Amino acid sequence: MRVLGFAAALLLSCGVVGEAHATELSPGCRTRGQPINESGFINIGGIKQWVTVEGHDCANPVVLIVHGGPGNPNTPFAHALFGEWAKDFTVVQWDQRGSGKTYGANKPAEDEALTLQRLTADGVEMARYATHRFGKRKVIIMGGSWGSALAVNIAMAEPDLFSAYVGTAQLVNYQLDMAASYAKTLGLARAAGDTESIGKLEGLGAPPWTNPRAFGILRRITRKYEALATDAPPKGWFTFGPGYDTPAYETDYTAGEDYSFLNFVGLAGDGMGPKIDLRRLGTAFAMPVYMLQGEADLVTPPEVSKAYFDDLTAPKKVFLPLARTGHDPNQTMIDAQLAALEQVRGEAMAKDRP
Repeated sequence: MRVLGFAAALLLSCGVVGEAHATELSPGCRTRGQPINESGFINIGGIKQWVTVEGHDCANPVVLIVHGGPGNPNTPFAHALFGEWAKDFTVVQWDQRGSGKTYGANKPAEDEALTLQRLTADGVEMARYATHRFGKRKVIIMGGSWGSALAVNIAMAEPDLFSAYVGTAQLVNYQLDMAASYAKTLGLARAAGDTESIGKLEGLGAPPWTNPRAFGILRRITRKYEALATDAPPKGWFTFGPGYDTPAYETDYTAGEDYSFLNFVGLAGDGMGPKIDLRRLGTAFAMPVYMLQGEADLVTPPEVSKAYFDDLTAPKKVFLPLARTGHDPNQTMIDAQLAALEQVRGEAMAKDRP
């Protein structure tokens, strides 16, 4: 992860976290107003998992970001996307089991299953670690795409750990999301006279699918049509940063992505994804809920997310459509996420007080 760019930050904070002192208060929290830049492995769920932290002041609320994919950690480009957030928040991320550096340090056997239950338990443990490490009672949890479904599972499992939930490109019910995605994308292809895409989609047939390649085929076509209706992200956002720009890391990243995605879809439509239905967890949130949804999102279509949002009860809830935005991050999405976090910042800080 890229650091803030001045030596004092590294000297006054603990530059590397490790198992031996994983739950000690961060050195950056022992003196008011000191920055925190940490990266390293900690023991989560019985294995070493990669964690990065960036913040200007430990007094700020902690935001725990749950990455998407599964298998697509943000850590290689975290500073490019979220570096500005560090002024008002301590941004904590980790490479989930089966992803990125965590995958590289714990290469699973080919038949070792990745489960939503295990990842949820890891996320709860990660949140608890963050409260201890940075002296907080609660943290804000934020997730997008796959990370939004996992984040809701984590928040529902231990609601007392979280002061707010911010979700983007909310995955609600895999079967409903895929059915809506397929129908909308096929409709766009037909309207455009796109015979190649029509042939591929009609060849798949409407979901549910047992072909593990089906989701990927649809996803490539959704990207094509989202690109026509959205603003692209800035160049360089998704370039691997220092420490990640090595052949070894790129190999681990790709292998983890493949492993995680196969466990998501399943060899016969029986992976983690097809079983996702957030309503089974209940619809009562103990924390404020902010849901941000790209109007041009063809993977988790807004109508599915909005119907779920309307069913929720929470101390406060806000649904924000994002113009010229699809499923993947762009500047509009990142700005809206930060604006949502700023709205909950004061309350989050109040909840951290004894």
